[in-house]
Amino acid sequence: MNTAPMRVGVVGLGFISRFYLAALAASPSWRTVAVCDLDPARVADPPEGAVGYTDHTVMLAEAELDAVVVTAPNDAHARICADALRGGLAVCVEKPLALDPDEGAPLAALARERGAVLFTAFHRRYNSEFAALRERLAGSVPAQVTVRYLERIEEHAGDDTWYLDPSRCGGGCVADNGPNAFDLVEALLGRVEVDTARVEYDPSGVDRRADVGLVATGARARVLLDWSYPGERKDVEVRTVDGRLLTADMLAGRPAFKESLWHEYDAIVSDFAGRVREGVPDGAGLSALRLVEDVYREARRARAEGVGA
Repeated sequence: MNTAPMRVGVVGLGFISRFYLAALAASPSWRTVAVCDLDPARVADPPEGAVGYTDHTVMLAEAELDAVVVTAPNDAHARICADALRGGLAVCVEKPLALDPDEGAPLAALARERGAVLFTAFHRRYNSEFAALRERLAGSVPAQVTVRYLERIEEHAGDDTWYLDPSRCGGGCVADNGPNAFDLVEALLGRVEVDTARVEYDPSGVDRRADVGLVATGARARVLLDWSYPGERKDVEVRTVDGRLLTADMLAGRPAFKESLWHEYDAIVSDFAGRVREGVPDGAGLSALRLVEDVYREARRARAEGVGA
């Protein structure tokens, strides 16, 4: 197997890109040779050894890449991923894969057609506290899972104001934080379906809170999302059929703002490298999009029928 560093370009230099860039720089599997952002100021001082671009199509044509990391706003994911996949490049895309399943499914089909790896990055699945919970759970059967994903979005988005534009984000807390929470649930229970959903919107039409019930074979889950929470809480609780209660505080031991993300993104770029080397695809991106769409649909149905009003 060729173990030489693979050449990667990063598209989108907003808030989350700092975690990717640091992880790629620390990894022996990758060499960042190009970065791209629509804002010329963001590419004016690219990482050492990299070239800055303001047009991802020019970057794809000139940079001789093996892979692309896409951390642009959500509404740009499908277009950038498709352009990279058509060139046969491996793609790591920040969750969500796309705005909805209608955008996501053609990307998965294109990846299969071109024999390219399409990998959606759900960083919380790599959290060390969550990994420890899964180890403690070994041999036990979950009966109930609760995931809390609570924060004040304005504190976390930085200058990336597109988070608060549903047409660009795909929605609000359900569309953006929901995929991470749903991925954790499916990591523990396998495929789940939406059972109940209550979604609260602010006056501008952004969903700020959600309470989602999910069902799997022999188990249930609850996902609580909040974009107006005073502070930050990200945790998982699992109650087993034999009555044990296991918990994981995903912020434990890393109290600084966003401190937990550094080790999670190190693991993302490592996993991505392994998948590219071995040609292993990933289907979780589509499952998360399915659940987001079903949550919004169920919430609309419940409101129309006066359920939980």
